[in-house]
Amino acid sequence: MYAQILKAQLNDAQAINQLVNSAYRGEGSKQGWTTEADLLDGTRIDEAAVAELIAKPDTTILKYVEGDQIIGCVELRKEKDKLYLGMLSVAPNTQGKGVGKKLLIAGEDHAKSLNIDTMVMTVISVRNELIDWYVRHGYQLTGETKPFVVPDTRWGIPKRQLEFVVLEKRLS
Repeated sequence: MYAQILKAQLNDAQAINQLVNSAYRGEGSKQGWTTEADLLDGTRIDEAAVAELIAKPDTTILKYVEGDQIIGCVELRKEKDKLYLGMLSVAPNTQGKGVGKKLLIAGEDHAKSLNIDTMVMTVISVRNELIDWYVRHGYQLTGETKPFVVPDTRWGIPKRQLEFVVLEKRLS
């Protein structure tokens, strides 16, 4: 099936919201390996927040489209001289087929197009499989941690105390 990676538009907000929540939260997310369902209750994001991200001038959401379905996405946000990569999501029933890797590469290509040579991200510290996946793709733990703060229960309700680790990748 023909697939392409495109910049998300406002009319994609609903589908991206459903995709992200299906990849991270709830019973359905347990079909894939990226679930956070054992760590957090509630939703990962909502449609209004996705629309806000799409509308921000310093943020790009790329979508991976197969046929007429969005099966993957990634948020890319310019932060000073770095590009923050977040919300990398792949539909649970299609994980393990290279979609995430293609989105990761597309994000790095986007950074290069902006003349940015460093990618940065945060990952929940206990997500060892996910951290290992990023390390295999050239990201390195910086040693920096950040508190896991949920300012609004719409973004999840932690089941235990969590923190983020910071990973970076130099693209040059």
